[in-house]
Amino acid sequence: MDIQIHTDTQMPLRIVRIHDAAEGIRSFHLQQSDGTELPPFSPGSHVKVQVPNGMLRKYSLCNDPSDRHQYVITVKRDGHGRGGSISLFDEAREGDVLPTSIPDNAFPLVDNAKGYLFIAGGIGITPILSMIRSFGELPPAPWKLVYLTHSPETTAFLDELSTPELKKQVRVHHTHGDSANEFDLWTALERPLPGTHVYCCGPRRLMDEVRDMTGHWSPHQIHFESFAEGGQKRPEDKPFTVTLARSERRFEVPVGKTILEVLREHGGNAPSSCESGTCGTCRTKLLEGEADHRDMVLLPEEMAGQIMICVSRAKSDELVLDL
Repeated sequence: MDIQIHTDTQMPLRIVRIHDAAEGIRSFHLQQSDGTELPPFSPGSHVKVQVPNGMLRKYSLCNDPSDRHQYVITVKRDGHGRGGSISLFDEAREGDVLPTSIPDNAFPLVDNAKGYLFIAGGIGITPILSMIRSFGELPPAPWKLVYLTHSPETTAFLDELSTPELKKQVRVHHTHGDSANEFDLWTALERPLPGTHVYCCGPRRLMDEVRDMTGHWSPHQIHFESFAEGGQKRPEDKPFTVTLARSERRFEVPVGKTILEVLREHGGNAPSSCESGTCGTCRTKLLEGEADHRDMVLLPEEMAGQIMICVSRAKSDELVLDL
């Protein structure tokens, strides 16, 4: 395995403004203490933020990339999560400093597309909003947004996306908790559009639905971003062994940890970015064993010989990786 020390270059950014974007959703504006420009980012980028309780969490940037003096993250308070969003909501105050990584992009906007179809579920609007804001008054191609939420009260940036100027491009749909009132995405995805790229961000159920409905599209036109990092437990999970073929090192991957996390604990790190199985950066050759695939990237014909080590696990007792 080519060993890399896992480090995230962090900047001490100060919270200069906090405001509610919707019920249970809050925006945090981060700047350098001296007000100087921040490292540039592209639409769809995310940063890793060390929240007040010490956890490191990934959040998409939702401001216009041309706004170089601040990073804006918008966070939903998740009472069933691992505590990162709760810490931000309950403990962060204006003036506090949050160590923040240089932006990375696992959800890049294709700049030569003939069209864009954005599908956002809930807080999944954040990276897509950055894309839309980057278009300015002269978009590079026609675009449409389907924005699915529970209710108007829980819809972030509703006023901005409901202006008369965007009426023809934006469809905001509220379910009000009624499954019978869910939006029919097939109406938007039934006919593949040459050169049009689909960008979907939101809950896993929404992304699975979009993936299932775009099987007749070119896979190169479909892009996903997830806020759920790897390691979520499932009832069927069990420990398994990973063997690194090049170094002959063996590690046990316990329930609740990913292959990538275990590699990091032992001083190494394969390339990674999204850590949610949506970008493909951690694609690794699988030499032996049967994987339990949990990504949104691999095609059926690739699954026997490749694995995304940021989310996927093993059905067999052992996996042998080309690392």
